[in-house]
Amino acid sequence: MSAPASVRTIQCGRRTLLLQRTLIMGVVNVTPDSFSDGGLFLATECAVKHAKRLVEEGADIVDVGGESSRPGSDPVSEEEELNRVGPVVTALVKNLNVPISIDTYKPRTADRCLDLGATMVNDITGLRCADMRQVVARHDVPAVIMHMKGEPKTMQQNPSYGDVVSDVKDFLSRRALAAEQSGVRQVVIDPGIGFGKTVAHNMTLLRRLSEFKELPYPVLIGVSRKSSLGQITGAPVDERLPGTLAATAIAVLNGADVVRVHDVKECRQAVQIAEAIRSA
Repeated sequence: MSAPASVRTIQCGRRTLLLQRTLIMGVVNVTPDSFSDGGLFLATECAVKHAKRLVEEGADIVDVGGESSRPGSDPVSEEEELNRVGPVVTALVKNLNVPISIDTYKPRTADRCLDLGATMVNDITGLRCADMRQVVARHDVPAVIMHMKGEPKTMQQNPSYGDVVSDVKDFLSRRALAAEQSGVRQVVIDPGIGFGKTVAHNMTLLRRLSEFKELPYPVLIGVSRKSSLGQITGAPVDERLPGTLAATAIAVLNGADVVRVHDVKECRQAVQIAEAIRSA
C-alpha cells in the first residue's frame, strides 16, 4: 500500500520508509579500527547479533561499514572491504526485516552489496565518483550524499570555510544535482559532522540545521560519539552518550529526518522527546 501523496518517503527496495517521524539508522562497523567500536563486530555472527539488537531497540535502517573513516585513517582495498561486509550484508538481509545500507564510497563494494540485497548506499564522498553514481542509478536505490572537506587522512588539518552552512549547503546541492543528472532518483543529504570541520563548525551546523530543509531532500545527521562532543565535555569515546543524546535531540528539533547512531535504545527516547517538543 503506497503512502499518501503528502507524506515524504524513502523507498528502499520493497520497503517504504515514511518520514512522518525521525528515522533511526543503527551503525554496524565491521572494522578493526573504527573510532568507537572497532574490532567488536568483525565476526559475522557478532555483527548479526548486534544488528538484531539494534532493530529490537528501534532501528529503522541498519548501516554496515567495512572501512573506518575516523580522522587520520587509511583506506582499505575493495577486496578487503568486500571480505568484511559481504558476509554480513548477506546474513542481515536474510535475518532482518529492515533496509540494509552499505557505508562505502567504492563502486564495486556498493554494486556487490546491492546485489546481495542491500537497498541503500551511504557515501562519505558524496557520490563524487561517476561509477558510483551509475551503480546507484542502475540499482535504483536511495543514496546518502555526505559533505567532507578533503579525505579522512587529512580532513582535520585546519579546515576553513567562508560560512560553513552556506558552503556545505552549496556543496550538497551541487552533488545532489550531479547524482540526479546521472539517474539517481532518491537523495538524502548529510552535512558531515566531524568530517573536515572544527568543533565550532559542527556546532554551527547543528544550530542552523533547519537551513538545510530549504533543499528538497531528507536530512541525515550523524553526531553519535563524535570527537567534537569529547572536545567540549572532555569525555572519552565510551562516555559520550549524554553528549550524543543532547546533540541528537537538537538535530531533531532543527529538522533532522534521519539520525545515525550507535546507541539506538537511548537515542530513540531522545528522538521521541525532541519530536514531542517540536510538535507541541
